[in-house]
Amino acid sequence: MTGGSGAKDDPHPFTDAARALGIDVDDPRALAWMEAHLPEFRQQASGQRPLYWILGIGFVVGLAAQIVGFLLKTSVTTEFLLLVADLLYALGWSLWTGVVVVFFVQIWPEAKRRQLERWLDAYEAARREKARAGSDRAPGDDAAPTAR
Repeated sequence: MTGGSGAKDDPHPFTDAARALGIDVDDPRALAWMEAHLPEFRQQASGQRPLYWILGIGFVVGLAAQIVGFLLKTSVTTEFLLLVADLLYALGWSLWTGVVVVFFVQIWPEAKRRQLERWLDAYEAARREKARAGSDRAPGDDAAPTAR
């Protein structure tokens, strides 16, 4: 088992992926540029931005396909083109309505869940801060301050 995936002479998986993207891994400037932009790459890879882009593109393409299919259905007379127009219309309708369903079933509830988590985290942080401030006071400082 000397030629497995963990052999010493095998290049690092990053090297193969970088070369596939056209990045010269032997160039220190390329590696420095990647290091400088690493937080941005991590944010894009872990965030929801690619999903939102895909859904947005799917919505626009679906709406356009439905409109084109509708216009073709009303203007063509041959059976084959009517079939193509009907298929295009149905594809467009299902694509953009599917995006709407995903939005209401997945995206919106997830955004609300994250919002509630942020509120709860802020509330708990405020309670911890209040408890910490309360424990810093002397035991006899419970009375309200008096005006002089």
